[in-house]
Amino acid sequence: MPTPEAAAIAADLRTAMGKLTRRVKHADRIPLGQVAVLGALDRDGAMTTSDLAADQRVRPQSMARAVGLLLEQNLVTRRAHPTDRRKSLVELSDAGRAALEAERGRRAGWLAQAIEAELTDEERTLLARSTALLERLATC
Repeated sequence: MPTPEAAAIAADLRTAMGKLTRRVKHADRIPLGQVAVLGALDRDGAMTTSDLAADQRVRPQSMARAVGLLLEQNLVTRRAHPTDRRKSLVELSDAGRAALEAERGRRAGWLAQAIEAELTDEERTLLARSTALLERLATC
């Protein structure tokens, strides 16, 4: 059972991160679910639609629709699985990689401008140190 102090910090952090996430997503040009798929393929390489569904914690049917939309936009390609002819692998296309980088750049660009405009040097230093803590919490 967490202490009242830890519970209060957790609630405030969740609220602040939710607001920040929604604000950063405001500039998105690619729907969040599709960006998540592109990001997974960028990080982990080619995957089957089933593996992508498991990775994103969605139903395979939902992932099949998302992959279909990405294929239509030429953001991903499909190729034969090297060991199982019944399966195919989905991978990031050059256009998909460029779109993902542009999306990431927009998000990071907005956030960098906000950090520069709104935070003091001391606050920026504190925020930089806090990112390591947030990363640690995200991986526990």
